[in-house]
Amino acid sequence: MRPLIGLTVFDGISRSQLPISAINTAYVEAIRQAGGLPVLIPNQLHGGEWRDLHPRLNGILFTGGGDISPAYFAGSPHPKIDEVDEKRDSLELSLFRQAAQEGKPFLGICRGCQLANVALGGTLYTHIQDQLPGALKHDWYPDIPRTTIAHPVQVDEGSRSAKIFGEPILQVNSLHHQAIKTLAPGLVAVGHAPDNLVEVVELPDHPFGIAVQWHPEWLTDQQSMRRLFSAFVEASSR
Repeated sequence: MRPLIGLTVFDGISRSQLPISAINTAYVEAIRQAGGLPVLIPNQLHGGEWRDLHPRLNGILFTGGGDISPAYFAGSPHPKIDEVDEKRDSLELSLFRQAAQEGKPFLGICRGCQLANVALGGTLYTHIQDQLPGALKHDWYPDIPRTTIAHPVQVDEGSRSAKIFGEPILQVNSLHHQAIKTLAPGLVAVGHAPDNLVEVVELPDHPFGIAVQWHPEWLTDQQSMRRLFSAFVEASSR
């Protein structure tokens, strides 16, 4: 039976000016093509309703999106902080901590990588360009194709991620203006951009706990990115 993979979503307004829960279909397709059965996790779950859903999911994909509220990590205020959604933050932090605690497979992408770090006690740059000396351009959006290759990522040899990707140097896109600043206790950084920004983290001794700072769902023409989704779905099948 195909594993049930929960995908986190964002809230917005439709063209008809109606409230919606939505997600880029690239995430859905990446999970489906890897053999998983994707289902959306609405931010409207109230109280402890997420606890009823959590045991039914075989794995969770923490997707990209708006900025996490700096209140969760004592982040520096910055005018570029955007699209903060307290309801989404609260739900995803709860889901992540439970998944980490009970060993449920998870994959974090972009915001999902930052979420993993914040959930476990780490901090973020609230705007990389102003806070990391010598930083590369990482915010290749919005009017740039999401498949644009921005920079390489060096993955540590011998790491679980390196074995999954099958190559030590990846060519990735970059669609973020925030990133990990202080690594959370328990997480291990195993991939970095040329400016030393953390791009891959792992949760050791976990069935599958990996998060990446780029958007592999837009790069599934690369075998290494397909291998990441396949490994996640396979781990969620056990």
